[in-house]
Amino acid sequence: MDGLLIDSERLWLEVEAEVMAWLGGNWGPEHQERLVGGSLTRTVSYMLSLSGPVAPPDEVGRRLLDGMTERLRTEVPMLPGAKALLGEVRDAGLPSALVSSTHRRVMEHALDGIGREHFTVTVAGDEVSSNKPHPEPYLTAARLLGVAAERCVALEDSLSGITAAEAAGCASVAVPSVVAIPPAPGRLVVESLSDLDVPTLSALVTPEGPRHP
Repeated sequence: MDGLLIDSERLWLEVEAEVMAWLGGNWGPEHQERLVGGSLTRTVSYMLSLSGPVAPPDEVGRRLLDGMTERLRTEVPMLPGAKALLGEVRDAGLPSALVSSTHRRVMEHALDGIGREHFTVTVAGDEVSSNKPHPEPYLTAARLLGVAAERCVALEDSLSGITAAEAAGCASVAVPSVVAIPPAPGRLVVESLSDLDVPTLSALVTPEGPRHP
């Protein structure tokens, strides 16, 4: 979701900088790059490692979530090609899942702008016991869809997300946003969702699983 379908990494950067200022420290892109695609727990732990234990972790997490929900109430900025690809997948009758490290209450506001009708199921970061880069989020989505993970194609913007998808057995497409993602067997790397269509995604899997070039 973040950094792939919606241009929210810049919003997260704003929120993280505000919360870090409240903690008495400074925050910049170099800090965000260490966390992109990760969980809220990881972000909170990293922020408190920089500032020291000056606030309860639950309060830091609450302020991060509050900041994002406030922004997404007024703006859900879609990234290039996102709307068109979502529509094409839906028109093709393919089941799809939104799999995010973001908590449900933030995801719900994002879905208001993205369009809930595009997804068969959604999996939020606070609905799994282990978040990305662990494969559980993608394995959960595949189970809910009723298909083998090996027959799924995962689209991701972060190395953490790609690691989770590939560990689950999915073919993968990287659309890097904040950090670079190198090519790898079974992985397609593109600049934008505008570079993708259903035939391209379908070509990445075989009846046996991901196609390795």
